[in-house]
Amino acid sequence: MDSSSRVIRRLPDTLINRIAAGEVVERPASALKELVENAIDAGAGQVVVRLSEGGLGLIEVTDDGCGMRADEIALALERHATSKLPDEAIELVATLGFRGEALPSIASVARVTIESRSRENGEAWKRVVDHGALVAEGPAALPPGTRVRVEDLFGKIPARRKFLRSPRSEWASSLDVVRRLAMARPDIGFTLEHDGRRALHVQPGDTLAARVAQLVARELADNAVAVDLLRGDYHLMGVAGLPTYNRGVADHQYLFVNGRPVKDRLLLGAVRGAYADMLARDRHAVLALFLQVPAEEVDVNVHPAKTEVRFRDSALVRGMIVTGLRQALSTGDRRSAQAPDAGAMRAWQAEPVAPLFTPLPAPEPTRQGSIFAPSYQPPRVSEAGQAWRGYEASVMAPPVARAEEAAAPVPEAIEHPLGVARGQVAKTYIVAEASDGLVIVDQHAAHERLVLERLRAAGAGEGTAPAQALLLPEVVDLDEPACDRLEEAAPRLADFGLALERFGPAAMLVRSVPAALAKGDVQALVRDVADDLAKHGDALLLGERLDLVLATMACHGSVRAGRVLSVPEMNALLREMEVTPRSGQCNHGRPTWVKLAHGDIEKLFGRK
Repeated sequence: MDSSSRVIRRLPDTLINRIAAGEVVERPASALKELVENAIDAGAGQVVVRLSEGGLGLIEVTDDGCGMRADEIALALERHATSKLPDEAIELVATLGFRGEALPSIASVARVTIESRSRENGEAWKRVVDHGALVAEGPAALPPGTRVRVEDLFGKIPARRKFLRSPRSEWASSLDVVRRLAMARPDIGFTLEHDGRRALHVQPGDTLAARVAQLVARELADNAVAVDLLRGDYHLMGVAGLPTYNRGVADHQYLFVNGRPVKDRLLLGAVRGAYADMLARDRHAVLALFLQVPAEEVDVNVHPAKTEVRFRDSALVRGMIVTGLRQALSTGDRRSAQAPDAGAMRAWQAEPVAPLFTPLPAPEPTRQGSIFAPSYQPPRVSEAGQAWRGYEASVMAPPVARAEEAAAPVPEAIEHPLGVARGQVAKTYIVAEASDGLVIVDQHAAHERLVLERLRAAGAGEGTAPAQALLLPEVVDLDEPACDRLEEAAPRLADFGLALERFGPAAMLVRSVPAALAKGDVQALVRDVADDLAKHGDALLLGERLDLVLATMACHGSVRAGRVLSVPEMNALLREMEVTPRSGQCNHGRPTWVKLAHGDIEKLFGRK
């Protein structure tokens, strides 16, 4: 190694600022977060954000806060200069945007224009810095407050620019940043415009629950409970969605510590623990939780972007979240929280209790064969298809009609590979008798796989899958990034029978759904499809993402656990499973059926 390359030297300020920018300004959303936090800390009552090309072309943040004098503007663009730390007690910082490097770091990688009018002297001043170099300054004209414009981010650093994502993806991240900050401060009004169109607008003075419902989903107001728990100086409050109101991804969980949006693993783990026995493993709660703790009890300087925090008493924080959520859910909608109220219990006790296992008439064997034997011949597809159509048509039939079907003759053969239905246990599992043992089938898991394979087969063939047109097209309200993803995937989704059209910036119009899903919840289906597209993102090709989306669609079209099935329905399901590939596992990898051989049963009873 050359001796000159080992010489220690001080880096120039421009390079130091770019290194700092690498920690603070990863993408447009990072710069936007710093600027909006500065506006909030300045005492703003209204914050207006304007973006172009997802923030790649322009980021403009205007507030009506205290403003800055000309000398303060110049000082704000120097490293490690801040008004948010009155003394050296850095561990007691109570503001949002303290780091002292955000503005000079942004100015080192973009063209930044700061205009501000101080409320102290009423004078307005402007300063322009282009990639670290001062290019202009002078008087300005604007109301009291501050306006910061960031243009051409990473324009002169192509190595950083090429690693940014598409404008659509950057816009989705920027929208999420503003949404989280607006949720934390219902006393401040926020307006967000993108390419000249208003995407978000909330007025100051909202209640916490109203602000959360405005920014997450309007229906959350009717499907959530309030959380309020106080332990000493620790205070937990917020809005928690009922277990029945859930989503396919965890992106709708908003967590705040002392008003600061965080994505902390300790808090997320506590949320999962609180909902553990109320949600399926692939479903996630919708909530917004706000935790207030003494400043000396939490370290907010763990991460440069302050998205992670460290608690002095992490066990207390976790216990508060689990206890607060479970108490709120238990006192809210008890049916959704797995706890029936007293009135429901009295009504249940007054009714005659049906037996858990319903025996069926014994069929007579007429055919030999095994699913693993070469001599086995599966039933013809046409026969299975007829049984399938009858099964699907009867899934939503009235209970009276299904009771009449239960009296129909039972198929005579038990030599089918999966046997013939003998009854239903706990309204969830089908019990069938085969020539070589007892078969137990999870009705929802099995039907889920069958619907998925039908959708795949239809999409792989020529033309499109059978679709059921809606008599009245249904409008589904979503956020704009979700609509963008659905619009991009719409041509391919139409091949599977799901016809979508853009209906304004933040809504999709559903004109048809796959025929197999015609009786399901259209709103929930479209939201889960949007969640799946967001979850798998750009890492997978569209075809691979749609294959995963089909699993979600199949789940919506499947008969649920807890539904009473008649004998023809159960046997139709068994016959279709025998001719469907991969029917031994559901879409999530769990088994759809298990078999107890005669020898296994004899061992259980000590006969062997």
